[in-house]
Amino acid sequence: MSTTQKKDIVNRIAKSNQVKNALVKSIVQNFVDEITVELSKGNRLEFRDFGVFEVKERAPRKAQNPKTLEPIYVPAKRSVKFKAGRLMKEKLNG
Repeated sequence: MSTTQKKDIVNRIAKSNQVKNALVKSIVQNFVDEITVELSKGNRLEFRDFGVFEVKERAPRKAQNPKTLEPIYVPAKRSVKFKAGRLMKEKLNG
């Protein structure tokens, strides 16, 4: 499995649409920034057939350091969950 970076996607989009990389890079970065802003507000983002991003609250809990067995407190936190949409599931599973 290989890693695809943002610049690789920007280059492909720029080439296929015959526009400058700088323009595509700016648009892609603005898109990512807007997703981040919306998720930080606690909003749910839905892209039809692609998937849904939503923020989940994780409750505070007590845990244990596996090395020392010392109990520790893990504070509450928010994380992003992604659920794949129909078309993505079809592409992933053949």
